[in-house]
Amino acid sequence: MRGWERSMGQITVFSGPERRRRWSDEERLQILTEAFSPGACVAEVCRRHDISTALIYTWRRKIREAQVDPASDRLPAPCFAEAVVVDDEGAAHPSLQPAMIVELARGKRVNIFASASPAQVVAALKALR
Repeated sequence: MRGWERSMGQITVFSGPERRRRWSDEERLQILTEAFSPGACVAEVCRRHDISTALIYTWRRKIREAQVDPASDRLPAPCFAEAVVVDDEGAAHPSLQPAMIVELARGKRVNIFASASPAQVVAALKALR
């Protein structure tokens, strides 16, 4: 036997924090909600949680592909809605009232005012698809 083989009896392994973290579905959804909420900066949220921006967009893509949102399965299929015209002479000034209100799932609404250009209305309705 050689000298270095005899003296080698112990190996010390230094380990630090695991670089590859595991995120629960709840944590991922919380981070995604935070990152894509109105006025949020995705890069700042990623820095705060020490994740890459590529990862957060991957999470969002996978959720969209898997249609993880269970509430979307319970939503009724889109259909035509009855238009109701109310003649209310005591209403406020017409420019202050929306010309059209689009009711969306989960109680959300889109108000379209008469002052909106046709291009704005088309862009808003296309974004809702």
